[in-house]
Amino acid sequence: MARKASENKDGKRQTTIREVAERAGVSVATVSRILSGTYPAAPATRSKVMRAVEELDYVANHHARALQGTTRKSIAIIVNSVISPHYAHVAQGVQTQAAEDGRLCQIGTSGGDAERELAMVQFMREQHPEAVILVGNVNADDEYKARMSRYAHALAAVGSRLVLCGRPPLGPDAPAVVVEYDNTGGAFAATSHLLSNGHKRILFLGRRPGYTTPDARIAGYRGALAAHGVPHDPSLEVDGTFERYEGYRMMQTRLSAGPPDFTAAFAANDQIAAGARQALVEHGLSIPGDVSLIGFDDLPPAADIDLTTVYQPHEELGRTSVRLALEHARNGGPPPHTTLGAHLVIRGSVAPIVAA
Repeated sequence: MARKASENKDGKRQTTIREVAERAGVSVATVSRILSGTYPAAPATRSKVMRAVEELDYVANHHARALQGTTRKSIAIIVNSVISPHYAHVAQGVQTQAAEDGRLCQIGTSGGDAERELAMVQFMREQHPEAVILVGNVNADDEYKARMSRYAHALAAVGSRLVLCGRPPLGPDAPAVVVEYDNTGGAFAATSHLLSNGHKRILFLGRRPGYTTPDARIAGYRGALAAHGVPHDPSLEVDGTFERYEGYRMMQTRLSAGPPDFTAAFAANDQIAAGARQALVEHGLSIPGDVSLIGFDDLPPAADIDLTTVYQPHEELGRTSVRLALEHARNGGPPPHTTLGAHLVIRGSVAPIVAA
């Protein structure tokens, strides 16, 4: 017997475009044009249609529906950027594991924008992958968590899985697989290494309140200060994003204000560290003779500039995300949550404070 058009291959009823139109109080043609982006609708009309789409959980992808009788064999991954070494290595891990498991990969970028990421998840969902893997840093406020949690439930309802890679859980009720690495522990180890070498005035480069990765790393930095009995000085925390030019800007601004009021700097990633190093050199300061420097990630250019840093298992994050998503899809039960280790890699950019 032929399957009804309103049912998927698991026999679950799907919302039709006519039901969306009825809920919104508009014509089917209006819904179709708004969803295709070809109709200059009034904001109020568009708002009614999109609210009906969300309330009825309508997936507007006829090509995907036509393929529902086939077995889904793909993994989707959404990263902030494809040119960042960290995201590139994680994506390679996803691709490698997916290929070993006979899956294809789809990749999208969010630019670190929460709204774009939410839109990308909805788009990927329409392609019916077995897992949607979100990688890295995001400003996860309460509204974002609530909306992403709804997407996690919607994916689970059709046999797919949302995977949070390198970021914390959405909450206890969200059916999302979580694969983290120890951001806070790694930052604690890095800061403790500087403190053990006699540094008490440690500049933190890359604070970004509300963003998951810098929040976790600054927590480790502050925790190490407290553990070593060193007072926390908020003036030593500098705001900035994770790009190399930002590291240069943060350090250049600091040094332009006067002689260094710090003996060491902990950069929230290696890109920041590279930019900060350039600014230090331009001001005639040597590393580690004048200022000790430490980073996080252990990706290029860390080894090239002899940078002490924190290693994180980039490709293994991607591989583990795929493995756990597929295992959970097969076996069910509570979604797994695992944390991979990070460890300090000691090179030549840190020197002890020499007593006068």
